[in-house]
Amino acid sequence: MDLGAFSVSLAVKDLQASLAFYSKLGFEAVGGDGEAWTILANGSTVIGLFQGMFENNILTFNPGWVGVGQEVDGFTDVRQLRASLEQAGVGIASANTDDASEGPAHLIIADPDGNTIMIDQHR
Repeated sequence: MDLGAFSVSLAVKDLQASLAFYSKLGFEAVGGDGEAWTILANGSTVIGLFQGMFENNILTFNPGWVGVGQEVDGFTDVRQLRASLEQAGVGIASANTDDASEGPAHLIIADPDGNTIMIDQHR
């Protein structure tokens, strides 16, 4: 069964606050009305922000669209991401990102609605 591309649709309390937060993570608006809902993308990652439209977060599948996941070279290390997020004023809830280390590591942050976000580097 091919369900199509996957995205997360978030029920947000304040669309503008959520837009500001996800912009700090490198997301850009690619659709929506900007008042009640906005679709954001960062590479092939898609998040929908919906204010007052849904009660809960939704796992969304889009038949007819494609999303591909494979290893890439030249990626931004989670340690660099942590430093950029801290510089942008995003609080880090927890991290195992020692600057002297390499390889697998992760960090956890939360968006304005309390949704937990893990950036989990496996290589």
